Amino acid sequence: MIVQRRAVTSVLAAGTLLLTAGCSSDAGGSGRDPSGTASARTGATASATGPAAESAPPAKGSVKVLRTVAEGLKTPWGLAPVPGGGLLVSSRDEGTITLVDEKTGRKTELGEVPGVSPAGEGGLLGIALSPDFASDHMLYAYFTSASDNRIVRMLYDPAKPAGEQLGAPDTVFKGIPKGMIHNGGRIAFGPDRMLYAGTGETGDRGLSQDRKSLGGKILRLTPEGEPAPGNPFPDSPVYSYGHRNVQGLAWDAKQRLFASEFGQDTWDELNAIVPGGDYGWPDAEGRSSDPKYRNPVAQWHTDDASPSGAAYAQGSVWMAGLKGRRLWRVPLRGTEASAAPQAFLTGTYGRLRTVVPAGGDKLWLVTSNTDGRGDPKPGDDRILELEVS
Repeated sequence: MIVQRRAVTSVLAAGTLLLTAGCSSDAGGSGRDPSGTASARTGATASATGPAAESAPPAKGSVKVLRTVAEGLKTPWGLAPVPGGGLLVSSRDEGTITLVDEKTGRKTELGEVPGVSPAGEGGLLGIALSPDFASDHMLYAYFTSASDNRIVRMLYDPAKPAGEQLGAPDTVFKGIPKGMIHNGGRIAFGPDRMLYAGTGETGDRGLSQDRKSLGGKILRLTPEGEPAPGNPFPDSPVYSYGHRNVQGLAWDAKQRLFASEFGQDTWDELNAIVPGGDYGWPDAEGRSSDPKYRNPVAQWHTDDASPSGAAYAQGSVWMAGLKGRRLWRVPLRGTEASAAPQAFLTGTYGRLRTVVPAGGDKLWLVTSNTDGRGDPKPGDDRILELEVS
């Protein structure tokens, strides 16, 4: 594959979730165990300087829905809080970005992103603000084009009229494989100010283990789209591989990266990401006895998860579930689960797409019932403000 880019400027008790259910993917499945129970699996004890030396949040947490921030969103996918106020939301199928006033719920369309070619799971997906947004006003977007998945950046100018506030897109990275399924799409700037992107293998399982392919990977790039300094493979944007379809990226308080991804018939995963790590797909799904593969922090049968966005708050990773229609809390000690994951909002708001930190004990949560696989209710889709512990 040719990559084109241009420079424009264990714990004491590790909790791995085992839910007795089964399905094939977010698109459907069967075989759910009516018990739906969860149990923790004990892992190896960490050294005194490892995860066991770190504190853990309470085994049980809580979620309170404080309010509905906005309603009537069409196929929302990515969300980016704006410094000083406002939430930017991307629409997968319409290819637009909308500013939501988080106080009033008022929606203002910034504009349509040129070149978006929505089909299946592809379209306008993740968005992220430049780490220098206060000065450069740059907005990054990951989208499916007619030929590939790519990342662009655009100038956001709120002084211009509604519908005209997005500048022409500047492609900073392209050549990511596209498909009707498994396009990945989550992007985020990490604590190191580098741009991370989760990609999918488009249903072509062999791409995940091919380090020359951009499919089934987590990529780490400079803001200009070059392989980031310190990447594990020389002159390569690949940061980790062996993924099926990475959908969520989150950093904890110690700047460690966690990622959520879709499994196939058995296990969805939350993984702690290490540079150069091989996460096993397609040879391993969920936990594996093969030491060359990194085992997940937690795993779920796909009826109960089909995970999308992820966020870190209050000592836990919070993971939005699409087919599972619930929000998962995974309490952490270091890079291990310190207790069994806990489900909230099960079935209450339908499919859950994106979860983003809102500061302190607050989260923004985006539903996904208008994406063709949900059962839209009046007001869908919406953004919720949560208080969590």
